[in-house]
Amino acid sequence: MEEYLVQMKGISKFFPGVVALDKVDFELRAGEVHALLGENGAGKSTLMKCILGYYPCKGKVLLDGKRIDRTNIDRLSFAT
Repeated sequence: MEEYLVQMKGISKFFPGVVALDKVDFELRAGEVHALLGENGAGKSTLMKCILGYYPCKGKVLLDGKRIDRTNIDRLSFAT
């Protein structure tokens, strides 16, 4: 089984009066292509902001099996 390049497990994000993301899971292997589709307000941008560390979110984000969060996002290298 191949390792996942990106894993998001149980991602939840709440804004006042709004549940933007509720326990979202996402996995991506190297070489895969995905499209993130949905209506306005579905949480697409919020999910991307969570993976990039712009928003604090509940759940886990892993890059190459290593957990990332807002405290270490600036030290990541995305070079291949």
